[in-house]
Amino acid sequence: MFLALREIKKEKVRSGLIVAMIALIGYLIFILTGLALGLAQQNTDAYNSWGFQNVSLSDSANVDMRQSFMTKQQVGHLSKQEAVVGQTSVVAKAKGHANSVAVLVGTKANQFVAKSIQLTSGHRSKNQYQVVADEAFKQAGYELGDQIKLNDGQHRYTIVGFTKNAKMNVAPVLYGQLSTWHGLKSSMRGIYASAVVSKNANYRNHQSGVKTYSKQTFINKLPGYTAQTMTFELMIGFLMLISLIVIAVFLYILTLQKLPNYAVLRVQGVPSRILVGATISQSLLLAVGGLLIATVLTIATALAMPAAVPMAFDLPILGSVGFGLLLMSLLGGLVPVRSVLKVDPVSVIGG
Repeated sequence: MFLALREIKKEKVRSGLIVAMIALIGYLIFILTGLALGLAQQNTDAYNSWGFQNVSLSDSANVDMRQSFMTKQQVGHLSKQEAVVGQTSVVAKAKGHANSVAVLVGTKANQFVAKSIQLTSGHRSKNQYQVVADEAFKQAGYELGDQIKLNDGQHRYTIVGFTKNAKMNVAPVLYGQLSTWHGLKSSMRGIYASAVVSKNANYRNHQSGVKTYSKQTFINKLPGYTAQTMTFELMIGFLMLISLIVIAVFLYILTLQKLPNYAVLRVQGVPSRILVGATISQSLLLAVGGLLIATVLTIATALAMPAAVPMAFDLPILGSVGFGLLLMSLLGGLVPVRSVLKVDPVSVIGG
């Protein structure tokens, strides 16, 4: 460690460049991770807030709740562990506001989905023409008591409450009663709900024309969710690999430049393990310095980022990413070790 600190102090410019490079790579990876988490959450926030374990949909819906339509017979008898929901995409319109794409979710007040709604202001809907809106509507300028129209309908719906973290497929949710959903689907006779969700992991709906899926299967089938998640994972993985290569190249060049110094130390009887330890320690110190700067930049970005940007920071996940970068730095530090072990004082000094 002593030798590593002396070398970093002596080579301030070169060490500073490596730290800056690691900081930029770390910052980019942290931001990409935050974006991946933010987009994933905005796809699934509302579903996660319900706390269900599996979902039953019509078998022709292709595991898409918006395309699922179930009759009352298909819903069947429900216990306190089950709840019915109606889901449909809508366009919310109001005078003085731009049209907003949203998802309307119809619920029954006595079931757990409706009870899971965490209000930040106002109250729950009490009739067919009242809705609770995600706070994205509040950020867009809507207030309690404002009235909106949905799609091309003539009915006006009053916003009576706001809730946070209620998004599906990146669109804000409007919670209403199941009768609200029925009103929007009045042209489809005999339809009772979109889905049955259950807290019971063993629940299965055996009615004809219905299939039951686990929550994870349902989430993975959300439009674009899996492709989006895999894209970010590949980007982060490639950045990790790039960081390994860049760190290894920098340290290898630095080691080659210091071979005469190592040769002198070997002549003086310094063991090879001391020199190897100094090389690896230098790699880890530079990586830690870069990651600390990247962390500060990430925190500053998170504080300055507008609420509309889908970004979320999860400390355990970001900690794992940081540990991965440290591991890449350690592996990069091992690349020049062979040169240190094979240094020949006679040939280096004599040459």
